[in-house]
Amino acid sequence: MLRYYITDRRAAGGEVNLLRFVERAVQDRVELIQVREKDLSARKLSSLVRRVVELARPFGTKVLVNSRLDVALACGADGVHLTGNSVSAQILRTVSPPDFVVGLSTHSLEELRSAESEGADFAVYGPIFPVRSKPGYLPHLGLDGIREAVQTVTIPVIALGGVTLENAPACMRAGAAGVAGISMFQSIPRGASVGNEDAP
Repeated sequence: MLRYYITDRRAAGGEVNLLRFVERAVQDRVELIQVREKDLSARKLSSLVRRVVELARPFGTKVLVNSRLDVALACGADGVHLTGNSVSAQILRTVSPPDFVVGLSTHSLEELRSAESEGADFAVYGPIFPVRSKPGYLPHLGLDGIREAVQTVTIPVIALGGVTLENAPACMRAGAAGVAGISMFQSIPRGASVGNEDAP
């Protein structure tokens, strides 16, 4: 199971707390961390990304930067995560290293197919469950939605949106390659973790 931690320093209570959550996540061998701090200047974002990379590298956790290829390359991150409004993965491939990871946010089967055809390494798909922090944001797709998604494309599909420690195993049973979220990684109690055991 891929575990994909999306950062939110405001929800974490500031950058110092955020880095504590990152440290805990990498020690727990979380596979992917997306630095998603859209409001930061390039300078401040670069500083944060360098710190996250520094924490993640010894544990093998890959660090992706939200949309900013320039920051990702300058800071030694492993890749970028794109939205539907970003430049296509295909174009990024022409200016990034061969092993650079490109993920893409998707909300429909059409967007999933597009992500695959453009050469994304994986797609984050959702929302699967209702999102308490964004009521009415998008209709949730449910477990049937993730089942249909994984049958539509061959790239890994990661479930996002309302995913918790309790319902993550159901996402895996539905065929998801992993689970993504913010609160799942920033709100878990001390001593608990998002495990990497195969779902039954």
